[in-house]
Amino acid sequence: MQDPLIDRLNTPAVWAADLAACAVAGAVLGAVGPFGSFFNDALPVRLAYWMAVSLLSGLCVGVAVRLVWPRARRRGVAAWTWIPVVALLVSVPLALAARLIAVALWPGIREAVDWVEWYGQTLLVAFVYTSLYVAAHARAKSDAPKAAAGEARILDRLPPRLGRDLLCLQMEDHYVRLHTTAGSVLVLSPLARAIRQVGDLDGLHVHRSWWVARHAVRGVVHDGRNLRLVLSSGLEAPVARARVAALKAAGWLDEGRS
Repeated sequence: MQDPLIDRLNTPAVWAADLAACAVAGAVLGAVGPFGSFFNDALPVRLAYWMAVSLLSGLCVGVAVRLVWPRARRRGVAAWTWIPVVALLVSVPLALAARLIAVALWPGIREAVDWVEWYGQTLLVAFVYTSLYVAAHARAKSDAPKAAAGEARILDRLPPRLGRDLLCLQMEDHYVRLHTTAGSVLVLSPLARAIRQVGDLDGLHVHRSWWVARHAVRGVVHDGRNLRLVLSSGLEAPVARARVAALKAAGWLDEGRS
């Protein structure tokens, strides 16, 4: 099953941008020296520490958000309810890793800052970072250019391995299976919304559970009063009796197709 959000977040370009932003944030923190770290060492050491911690935070938060966010969206869970949970969880390994690095650089920190205070500082940073991270990606999604009228936006939900030669849409519970000449994939969507996203692709809604592209039809099977469209992939799509007239008017049931 594909999710357009996770597909977009998992691109190398997005990961690179995320980690680059973390490196910049780490450099700023190294220069500022928060939580008393300004007095711990010279600027180069502070930069190395904070950039390492920031990159590690970016990896942990990035993985956690990519796991949680799509699932939360599918269940209608608001971001403000799961962001604190993610921050609480990722702060545990982050606090441990950051403390190990800090103690290796500045042994006196072991006695100067106890575990509770250290975890609290880590939690604050993780919560702010996770909130900004989700807000930035949500804004990027909302600022994305709208599809032009007639554009087949449904094709953007196909993974590259399946190409873009859409044959049909098949409803499966709360999902829609997109069939191409190279295979199929499940996406979360009502069939009606998926059909709206086919844009100007030449096809018809032939059954309550099926939309078929015209170029995919290779023949018609007559089974008593029932009809099925034979597709180029070998699939057979049922035709609702209420849709027969529309298919005849469109020329799909001509003698040459039977």
